Amino acid sequence: MRIARFTLDEDPQFGLLGVDDDGRHMLAPIDTDPLYRPPTLTGEKYPLDEVRLLAPVLPRSKVVGVGRNYAAHAAAMGAEVPDEPLLFFKPNTSVIGPDDPIVIPSQTQDVSQEVELAVVIGRVCKDVTAEGAAEVIFGYTVSNDVTARDLQGSDGQWARAKGFDTFCPLGPWIETELDVSDVAVRSSVNDESRQDGRTSDMVHAVPDLIAYISAAFTLLPGDVILTGTPKGAGPIVAGDRVSVSVDEIGTLTNPVVDREMRAE
Repeated sequence: MRIARFTLDEDPQFGLLGVDDDGRHMLAPIDTDPLYRPPTLTGEKYPLDEVRLLAPVLPRSKVVGVGRNYAAHAAAMGAEVPDEPLLFFKPNTSVIGPDDPIVIPSQTQDVSQEVELAVVIGRVCKDVTAEGAAEVIFGYTVSNDVTARDLQGSDGQWARAKGFDTFCPLGPWIETELDVSDVAVRSSVNDESRQDGRTSDMVHAVPDLIAYISAAFTLLPGDVILTGTPKGAGPIVAGDRVSVSVDEIGTLTNPVVDREMRAE
């Protein structure tokens, strides 16, 4: 099941994505946020190309990132693969949706894209075992862990480099039924390929990440875990158009602007 969050120039709604008899992609609105109670269809339907897609989830609590979870990416960054998952946070104010602009702030001169599989948590949980991880997963979406690479190096920690407004695009929807043990994760900039990896190359798989993270702190419904990026992350600048995709989920695309362009 694919669940999208969208608007028709009114309040945000949730809907189920499907295809009609003519092969058109359609959204069937539901009456509630499906993270909190089982949804009921309202009976309406809208063509997908007539709505504005939003970030499929707005984390009430946190976005948890995992650094250096692909060995080749760590090597490309000149870093060691940590023995245990390397965690960081992105604030929920960094989240944007499909086609929203990634804004390059004035504090940085070196911003990179990073495609990642994102895990959406479905219920309150703590001290989850790897074997029980599937029970707390609501679904999966695509993320772009935008990073100010120069600040990541100069600050000595990653809060600012990873946490600027607009630095966490999510979308285009949530896929609730997917085996993510070996799916392709890719990125492109201006239609030129940047990254092409597979989740099977992760150092720490999704169940192990959930066990490790939930041992440290409670996860809440709507929390998002970013699972790491394959090699190939590179610079993006104003005027670029960045696409990140995960097979069996979809593609998330965002334009890049600088702060001055957005102000105009």
